[in-house]
Amino acid sequence: MGHGVTTSPVLRGGLLALLAATLFGLSTPLVQRFGQGLGPFSTAALLYGGAALVAVFTRRGAAVEAPLRRSDWPRLLAMVGAGAVLGPVALAWGLQRTSGASASLLLTLEAVFTAVLAWRWYGEVLDGRVKSAVALLLAGGALLVIDQGLTGQVQLLGLLAVAVATVAWGVDNTLSRGVADRDPGQVVLAKAALGASVTTGIALVWGEPRPGWTAVAALLAVGATGYGLSLRFYLLAQRHFGAARTGSVFAFAPFIGALGAFALGERSASLLLLGGGALMVAGVLVHLAEDHRHVHEHEALDHEHAHTHDDGHHDHTHPVMPQGAHSHPHHHSPLRHSHPHAPDLHHRHSH
Repeated sequence: MGHGVTTSPVLRGGLLALLAATLFGLSTPLVQRFGQGLGPFSTAALLYGGAALVAVFTRRGAAVEAPLRRSDWPRLLAMVGAGAVLGPVALAWGLQRTSGASASLLLTLEAVFTAVLAWRWYGEVLDGRVKSAVALLLAGGALLVIDQGLTGQVQLLGLLAVAVATVAWGVDNTLSRGVADRDPGQVVLAKAALGASVTTGIALVWGEPRPGWTAVAALLAVGATGYGLSLRFYLLAQRHFGAARTGSVFAFAPFIGALGAFALGERSASLLLLGGGALMVAGVLVHLAEDHRHVHEHEALDHEHAHTHDDGHHDHTHPVMPQGAHSHPHHHSPLRHSHPHAPDLHHRHSH
């Protein structure tokens, strides 16, 4: 059965994920530069404070996006604990104790944890191509750990802290699939505001040094773009692309971060670091070459999310047809067709 989709969901979701990756990748070397001398909780508070500020100005109307519901809050609180507290705190601590380029590249492992958790929690398909990509990413990460282990214990501890951050953000990414159909501006605002509040409180109780105004302004700006806008684009990518695939494309962020670190003057590259980076690039490219299509069935479904009427899945009528994206509860009748797709909101069938 034909439909009106003109843009591949893989391409659309991939471009959104790449945009999110670029913003987040550039944030890592900047956090290392402007976070020097600050406590990890203070750094995390400023980053998510900036994310909360940008979320206030990127909200869309209630008629365009589906709002958060009371039932979403347990999931959102878990996302805050993993992604807005543990993740940035571990990253900030690790960046002060290891190479910025190595730390940036190791963040690629976030894609591995996201893919594995999406497979275990949601049953997303991991075909041979995706498994090959994961294997390449793991092999690259192992070379980076060996490289930093040879450098010294402090460097290795810093890199292991960054690895903890990748686990935390992998959990966060997988949990966020459950709110990918909600207003991304509202999700970012709630997550960022709660994360900033928690880390600010801990920083004050812990007695961390107060940052200067330059560091405050810089880290708020980094948080606004690298954590606020990046998360918004990440959530939008998950709608079209699924959690596992969005996480894998987002793996380009570390390479952007490594280039940023070199642009800021770091020159700590070794053969092991370059080899690990090359394996990780190969893993991401293998995954981006995916073309998933087959005849599949859609069961009857009632839900609410932002949508348009030109995507081949929303053929319900309105007394006056709205222009562009809009949100309201709507019904999907059973449907059988074939087209390229990814495990988005409407393609979570089993294989």
